[in-house]
Amino acid sequence: MFSYRHAFHAGNHADVLKHLTLIATLKHLMHKDPGIQFVDTHAGAGLYRLDGDYAEKSGEAADGILKLLATKDLAKIPALQDYLDMVAGFNSGGSTRIYPGSPFIMHRLLRYEARDRLKLFEMHPTDHKSLTGNIEQLNAGRTVSVTRADGFESLKALLPPPVSTSGSRRTCVLIDPSYEIKNDYYRVIDCIQDSLKRFATGTYIVWYPIIPRPEAHDLPRKLKTMCTQLKKPWLHATLAIGRATGGDDTGLSASGMFLINPPYTLKPLLNEALPIVAKALARGPGQSWAVESGG
Repeated sequence: MFSYRHAFHAGNHADVLKHLTLIATLKHLMHKDPGIQFVDTHAGAGLYRLDGDYAEKSGEAADGILKLLATKDLAKIPALQDYLDMVAGFNSGGSTRIYPGSPFIMHRLLRYEARDRLKLFEMHPTDHKSLTGNIEQLNAGRTVSVTRADGFESLKALLPPPVSTSGSRRTCVLIDPSYEIKNDYYRVIDCIQDSLKRFATGTYIVWYPIIPRPEAHDLPRKLKTMCTQLKKPWLHATLAIGRATGGDDTGLSASGMFLINPPYTLKPLLNEALPIVAKALARGPGQSWAVESGG
């Protein structure tokens, strides 16, 4: 149960898709003044060293953020520039040695004047310890909480979110388990279904791997069906970098993001950014990207 460590995969192509989408979503939500409750159900360690033993062993960042940084003319794409600026903000001296996970990306965007709140959950004992230590350095006080608990179950107590000082309720949830056990796919479906019953207007963001497993292909289909039945808008984005040639091709090559109640601005932003990302990260046959929406 505790074998997965995101440190091996930090900054890979899946992180590029996940965090590019996350930042574009959060920046739109923050255009409105009322505070927001942000939740990361599977937070990981929060910060990762790309020159550390884990990342160097896998080398996945070389086909992700590092490859993207070596691409020219990205500054013309707003969503991409926001993402690259975020990563650059955790580094200095022109090198990229630190990669921010979702908790630190969310924290960097928090508006203290709006009293945004960040709830982080992580079950892995080592990653929870690292996450706690990393967050403590921020001196964020009650703005950020870290709990070693099952994020799926813990989310229930947070919905509906508390009323903000302006009298509104707003929440944005990121759900990105490791999917090492196939039960995670079913738990995501159950979690989204329960969450929409508790708080129908929240923004829910699901990351998932695209792998040759029935559960992985069923997940977006089932989420679309659910949204259609509940008359909820949705957005589905995928990125595949293609199969490696002349080497080991056992690693993840594609992933997807599924959003319920997404910002209306997200689709055009991704349609502009993902062709550039896909071209920059392409490594062989099967490279593709797609953005679809409904509701």
